[in-house]
Amino acid sequence: MHDADVPAWWQRLGLPGLIDVHVHFMPERVMAAVWDYFDHADVNYGRAWPVQYRGTDAERVAKLAELGVRRYSALLYPHKPDMAESLSAWARSFAASNPACVATGTFFPEESAAGYVRAALDAATVIFKAHVQVGGYDPRDPLLDPVWGLLAEAGVPVIVHCGSGPIPGVHTGPGPISEVLRRHPSLTAVIAHAGAPEYDEHLDLAETYPNVHLDTTMVGTTFMNEIAAVPRSVIGRFGQLQDRIVLGADFPNIPYQYAEQLDALDRFELGDDWLRAVCWDNGARLIGAPAD
Repeated sequence: MHDADVPAWWQRLGLPGLIDVHVHFMPERVMAAVWDYFDHADVNYGRAWPVQYRGTDAERVAKLAELGVRRYSALLYPHKPDMAESLSAWARSFAASNPACVATGTFFPEESAAGYVRAALDAATVIFKAHVQVGGYDPRDPLLDPVWGLLAEAGVPVIVHCGSGPIPGVHTGPGPISEVLRRHPSLTAVIAHAGAPEYDEHLDLAETYPNVHLDTTMVGTTFMNEIAAVPRSVIGRFGQLQDRIVLGADFPNIPYQYAEQLDALDRFELGDDWLRAVCWDNGARLIGAPAD
């Protein structure tokens, strides 16, 4: 399947489009730095990672509309202190100018974190992003404990990149986030990339905590299978957790066409009801469906 085939794909399922919780928009200088990192992926990751969708924000917004992605996030993440608050403000402004995008926030372990997360929630932020690998921080940091508590109390989802793929970080893996969940069992945590490569361990968390979800970002694609292949037993567990798996694609920073993510979900052979739940229903519950 190619991108031109995507609208027919979701129309076949009787869906009004797609809801993708794992999409990136960032200030131009920040996105340029991310792309530069991927341009050197042969050094950073040991393999090439040609970003598929560049261009301007407007061009990428138009591409999502062409694909039929009718609701999405603008995920950002800091790699040092004193970045998160301004990134979150930028994301709220971006969402205000792009109705299909929801207001997105982020945070970092710093004294001001609880204050600006509270302010972001008061400003109707719909979803947050925490990138344990890039940020290089421990999600159990005491400075983040009130942040997790605020998000749990508000019922606002946070996408957490805590798996050890594509390369491990000091605090990646299921251990640290599991301790966060023990302290905040109602937290709506969405495990990015389904926790790859520790799929089973992160599925255990979803089976233990009622609000833990896993997103599909890159999972099952040919590219990702060369890094962290999905065992057949894990696919079966995805099927059993139909209401807790949600579409994510990592647009625009993927080294293949968007359609490949949907092809990968098809290859799981979990049925049309599962695809409808993953590609629309679960995302609508987490970040809202478009009004029209």
